[in-house]
Amino acid sequence: MSISPRGLPLDGNQGEKEMNKKISRLLEPNMKLYFFVLLAFSAAAVVVKPAVGVIQCAVTVVLYVYFRNTNQKRKQGILQYIDSLTGSVETASKSTLINSPLPMMVYRPDTGEVIWSNEGFLQLAGVREHLFEIKVADAVPNYSSRWLLEGKQECPERVEMNGRLFRVYGNLVRTGKGQGQGLLATTYWVDTTDADHIRDRYTATRPVVSIITIDNYEDLMKACPDATRSAVLAQIDEKINTWASAARGMLVKADRDQYLFLFEEQYYAQFAADRFSVLDAVREIKVGDSFQPTLSIGVGRDGDSMADLYKYASLSVEMALSRGGDQCAVRNKIDFEFYGGRSKSTEKRTKVKSRVMANALGELIADAKQIYIMGHVNADMDCLGAAAGLCSIARKRGKRAQIVMDVERNSARPLLARFQDLPEYEDVFVSGSEAFLKMQAGSLLIVVDTSRPERVEHQQLLESCNRVAVIDHHRRASSYIENAALNFHEPYASSASELVTELLQYLMEPTDLLRAESEALLAGIVLDTKNFTMRTGGRTFEAAAFLRRSGADTAEVQRLFQNDLSSMISRYAIIRQAELYRDDIAIASVEEDGVERVTAAQAADELLTLKGVQASFVLYQAGSDVSMSARSLGEINVQVIVEALGGGGNSTTAGGRIADTDVESVHQQLIDAIDQYFEK
Repeated sequence: MSISPRGLPLDGNQGEKEMNKKISRLLEPNMKLYFFVLLAFSAAAVVVKPAVGVIQCAVTVVLYVYFRNTNQKRKQGILQYIDSLTGSVETASKSTLINSPLPMMVYRPDTGEVIWSNEGFLQLAGVREHLFEIKVADAVPNYSSRWLLEGKQECPERVEMNGRLFRVYGNLVRTGKGQGQGLLATTYWVDTTDADHIRDRYTATRPVVSIITIDNYEDLMKACPDATRSAVLAQIDEKINTWASAARGMLVKADRDQYLFLFEEQYYAQFAADRFSVLDAVREIKVGDSFQPTLSIGVGRDGDSMADLYKYASLSVEMALSRGGDQCAVRNKIDFEFYGGRSKSTEKRTKVKSRVMANALGELIADAKQIYIMGHVNADMDCLGAAAGLCSIARKRGKRAQIVMDVERNSARPLLARFQDLPEYEDVFVSGSEAFLKMQAGSLLIVVDTSRPERVEHQQLLESCNRVAVIDHHRRASSYIENAALNFHEPYASSASELVTELLQYLMEPTDLLRAESEALLAGIVLDTKNFTMRTGGRTFEAAAFLRRSGADTAEVQRLFQNDLSSMISRYAIIRQAELYRDDIAIASVEEDGVERVTAAQAADELLTLKGVQASFVLYQAGSDVSMSARSLGEINVQVIVEALGGGGNSTTAGGRIADTDVESVHQQLIDAIDQYFEK
């Protein structure tokens, strides 16, 4: 049925006439006005010159008759061409629909009723007769039309039919049905079974490169008697070979303490599911009464070449070692994944590395036009103490260094006030924006007490400087400052102040340090070691002795940590809200805003003094965000737990800040992270 311009229904002949009129209006130029003008001039000519006027009238009539005949023939030819073309298109459409090389099925998505299917689809469905008056579910079980109703033109999942996999394309059309409207779905079925099999086979057989390192090889050899060394190494080899044999890969002992393991991607899921059980298997080997070997594993996946895979594996094993060892780090194109890392890390540091780093840092400072020292956001005494120590190195080399720090928002105000009164530190403290505007080519930026780019005081300053040195003691996170000219990263050190003090011993004499600088470095060590009770080693006390010889007064350092009465009341108000979880974890959640970071950290430390508590967490509202302080005695690795919430730190001291949330939500996330930690 056709519709007239006025919206009235027309029968077949009327519709054809209406169409012919439209075509005529499109093809026939409006020549009537021209012929009328010609006749008017001819009539005027008859009055002046009758003979000429008659001739003009006759010519005009002849031209008009010729124009009418020619236009009529042209219109008939065009209509015949349109009819022929329409018929050809309809014939081609019907032929394509019936003889399509792709299997096709037309059905109603609302009722699932099959309307029509071609021979190709009948063969796929295993049906000899047409699928009329049956449901789509009878021909293709577990098939859903939701994707068509959502406006998609391709089914997001593969559809299985008779043991074959298909990618389904389709579209919806609306059609009249009686007085209502219905939907018809036309679908095209492409067999992708072979292609999917090849793709899955390719994915499953992609190579994976792994580097396995014995963390404490040197200490292991010292702990073993000569007669048992070979036996212990043989046990380690046996554990690693047994674990690797499940993947039927290639395991090669590349060095006395390192293995290279190549296997296929299809076995990686099994290793990840058992959390790289070789870590626990090797740790079960006992050497003496209390010593045990540990492994660090670096895995490279999803690389474009073997060189990329080996590079990823090297970065991963370096990451695992920098996080304390006894764990597996997996690197792909995007990010890191971590497994293990729950045992106490043993100190693996040498004075050779400190001496090399000291010489390298001295050369960088000597060659720099400008020197900026920057710590993390909300700098504490460890951050400021390390920065002050580096300022003394620059002063010794005849250079002037500036400390990038927010003097209003920090956790080291008593120490900062001392430096601001010293003439040597006049105009030393600058904001990140000011340093960013003043920075010149050839400047050196030294980042202390953090290695995460998102945690620095001013991220734009870090990104704009092409010569960066990093001095940090925290376990490395998945995001870290890359391509640093110097990277002095020691997760076994107690604090950044301890690392800087070690550098000072090779670059300066004790008398070259200002008393305020030596006390600031000692305060940083005291802060991160909790008065030399946590994360201390022999090197920690050596650094403290050097600072004592440099003029540090322990009584003055102790005064830096004195609190007023209101801070003490706030700290104990936090402790009153603490609850025990799993009998040995104290969690204090403070929903009130206004808690200071230092007070929360002190409360977390205080909770560890409770009998039976192995770890403590303090959550508190900080504006629209939630901040967290975590502490541990060493049995529980709080860094692994906090990292699941986006934080970081060390195995015994960690923290984080979760944006745009509330304490109650973070509390539940923390409970889930703790449960996951113990389950794994």
